[in-house]
Amino acid sequence: MPKKTVKPGTDRADDRVRRSKEAVLETTYQLLMEAGLAGVSVDEVSRRSGVAKTTIYRHWPSRTALLLDACSRMALKFDIPDTGHLRGDLVELASSIVALLRSKNFSSVLPSVIDAAERDEQVAALHSRIHAEHMAPLYVVIERARQRGELPRHCLAAEIVAAVVGPLFYRRWFSREPLDDAFVRAIVDRAVSGSR
Repeated sequence: MPKKTVKPGTDRADDRVRRSKEAVLETTYQLLMEAGLAGVSVDEVSRRSGVAKTTIYRHWPSRTALLLDACSRMALKFDIPDTGHLRGDLVELASSIVALLRSKNFSSVLPSVIDAAERDEQVAALHSRIHAEHMAPLYVVIERARQRGELPRHCLAAEIVAAVVGPLFYRRWFSREPLDDAFVRAIVDRAVSGSR
């Protein structure tokens, strides 16, 4: 098999491309955190990152493509606790969600993503993926509780998830009451007892 020839300086060029793409994504993500989707323009990304607009458009054909790529950084994977019982697992996961909701950056950009998802199918698909990734650990601990016999087989995991997460979102964006440990424990207790 003939050896693959590599042009001199190719590695350096690849590194430059990687660095400029990373700078653009990091800048876009920061702008998202500061001002939501509406506050991000390619002009401002270019100005802040120092990467030319022509280079940005070479890698992302549109502002939407760039935003989708940057928004994908919002998908965080929570550790899946194993306290030995459902209540303890749900309290730990709900506390992780509360920490995320308390963070200024995440809680300022998520509403703009939800809003944009109403009008843009690509943003809607991205939002669904991010939401599914955030909720996945809840479904894991609920299924584990079913297997241990803590929950009846017929109970609906989606209803338990809604009973835990819904009040957290309500307090964060609507009533604006404290998201404290006592509240987390109370909603988990209600969700667990209601599922039985």
